[in-house]
Amino acid sequence: MEYIEKIAKNLSLQKSHIQAVVGMLDEGNTIPFIARYRKERTGTMDEENLRNVSDLLAHLRAMDERRTTILKTIAKQEKLTPELKKIINAAQTLTQLEDLYLPYRPKRRTRASMAKEKGLQGLAEIILAQSANKVPIETITKHYLTEEVEDIDLALAGARDIVAEMINDHAGVRRILREKANRWGRLNSIYKTGAEDERKVFELYYDFNYRIDRMKPHQILAINRGEDAKVLRVKLELNERDWREAIETYFMGDKRSTFFSHLQLAIEDCAKRLLLPAIEREIRKKLTEDAEKHAIQVFAENLRALLSQPPLSGHVIMAIDPGYRTGCKVSVIDSTGSVLDTSTIYPHPPRKKMESSLKELTGMVKEHHVTLIAIGNGTASRETEQLAAKLCGMIKGLQYLIASEAGASVYSASKLARAELPGMDVSMRGAVSIGRRVQDPLAELVKIDPKSIGVGMYQHDVNQQSLEQSLDVVVESVVNQVGVDVNTASPALLTHVSGIGQTLAERIVAYREENGQYKNRIALKSVKGLGAKAFEQSAGFLRIHSGKEPLDTSAIHPESYKIAQRLIKEMKLDLRASVTERSALVSGFLKGKTKAELVEKLRCGLPTLNDIFEQLVKPGRDPREDAPIPILRSDVLTMADLSEGMILQGTVRNVVDFGAFVDIGVKSDGLLHRSQIPMGVRINVGDIIQVEIVKIEKERQRISLAWGG
Repeated sequence: MEYIEKIAKNLSLQKSHIQAVVGMLDEGNTIPFIARYRKERTGTMDEENLRNVSDLLAHLRAMDERRTTILKTIAKQEKLTPELKKIINAAQTLTQLEDLYLPYRPKRRTRASMAKEKGLQGLAEIILAQSANKVPIETITKHYLTEEVEDIDLALAGARDIVAEMINDHAGVRRILREKANRWGRLNSIYKTGAEDERKVFELYYDFNYRIDRMKPHQILAINRGEDAKVLRVKLELNERDWREAIETYFMGDKRSTFFSHLQLAIEDCAKRLLLPAIEREIRKKLTEDAEKHAIQVFAENLRALLSQPPLSGHVIMAIDPGYRTGCKVSVIDSTGSVLDTSTIYPHPPRKKMESSLKELTGMVKEHHVTLIAIGNGTASRETEQLAAKLCGMIKGLQYLIASEAGASVYSASKLARAELPGMDVSMRGAVSIGRRVQDPLAELVKIDPKSIGVGMYQHDVNQQSLEQSLDVVVESVVNQVGVDVNTASPALLTHVSGIGQTLAERIVAYREENGQYKNRIALKSVKGLGAKAFEQSAGFLRIHSGKEPLDTSAIHPESYKIAQRLIKEMKLDLRASVTERSALVSGFLKGKTKAELVEKLRCGLPTLNDIFEQLVKPGRDPREDAPIPILRSDVLTMADLSEGMILQGTVRNVVDFGAFVDIGVKSDGLLHRSQIPMGVRINVGDIIQVEIVKIEKERQRISLAWGG
């Protein structure tokens, strides 16, 4: 119950809804399923809120597991007092817990532990006591001399080591110092003399000094990369008054004590040898974690936008994977993604067979009635674009677009690609992937490791496990929002459907290949391993077109079929009618009625009723339909065609902290700096926006853009 209250307070949500969510998560329900089909119990929480609840619940449980471990460990040492237990149980963060545990954590042999073995703990406590008596140091210290500690200086040095470690382990000192460092500390990076940085990638950070509470995530990650490359030397700077104030809050010296100077020596030793390096490591780790979290979030948002791009269905596509020496790989695919034809042409250096290449492509376009050319945006893409523009000028109605080929080579060499395109050359598979991702970005891109898609910032520098988990969440979310045609979907796509996973996905496809297409959703129960729970979680997200049950094309869950069928009967609704006709029929049916009456009559919740009506009007509606379609071109631009002040339409290819990279139809994407984006305007990958060219650097192939909307 304590978890429920903490989560509700932290997220400002109702306790009853949190309790319901926690219960459903513990029962094994997926977040997409809860968000879509359990709205009554959650108060219509969206996926973001549900994931926040799930993440916070996991964090609180992990904290309590760690708390239990700490209490048991200290108890075994017979040092767990009632007061310490109370403080540990009251700790609200993992940092607080670890600070409290630090004095009791098993340590490797340190200078302090060796001094304790020599019997110098008592002398250390005398130094800490700072008694104002005038008894000479020698008189007190000589009682601690042994065969191992032969003279007074050795005894005092050992005692100071113990004092330094005690100060370092003090939770209060660490808390205050951490607060001051986070507020006033500065991160300093300087160029390492003699380091190699030929392209001056890290030049901005050769002499960099900035308050850490004002640093941007991309700056932190760039500095970390420069340090790893051994180009930069990085240090956290903190004023002496700040670290002294933190220590002296708990370890105040008394100038009247004969041991005052020894406490000061211990404080300075602790600060320079133990405390400041430890806090620096901790703060830099936290800065990195926060920066990585932000970078992962940027990547996830870009990936969501990319996966949500509208499919260009109905086209016969000629996909070209450009290249110089090895030629351009050409694949023609029909509207279902099946390969009709393949070829390799050599229009570019060193062979320069432009005319024969153009002739061959013309023949393929006419033979297969190609309506769209998709060109990969890698090496030789803009030169190939000129070839496509010539072809479009020769054949009326033919258009082309530039498509991202990021990850196509990864897919080409994968086990899945070998199974889907057996016997085909690896490089040709890349062309097929480019064409298919234009037809249906989601269905094709789920076959590729999200990290290889290339819409992030510093994705190879961040925690790979966290990145993978975050991107998997995005893929799962988009797949379930769109829905999946179970009779055409690949195992890669089905894997991300709520409640299925890889093994079941492979079994669903194997059953389909052996027994033919699924006639209805109930037939899925015949798949080995797809039990009642998996069916409950997945059925609403799986679509069956041209089957026996018309509702199988919709997002209505089978558990609500009786309600939907009753409404269809009462409204005399024909699901084959147009959207306009169905919408008018539903509106007419609701006249003179309240939904509250219907809820009571049908014994269902209002959110479920609203969803049923929405699906009866537009069954299985694809949310990607709302997104703008990619820009289709029939001519080509070069840098020479551009001029400052020109207004163009472009496609957002990547969004990062400092702005957005926009494809305006030339070889290099232009940079729309964040300072040029109007306040309140949010830009996503795939957006079609209007931009103005403000600066062209032809030598560096750089284009600066301003908002042109």
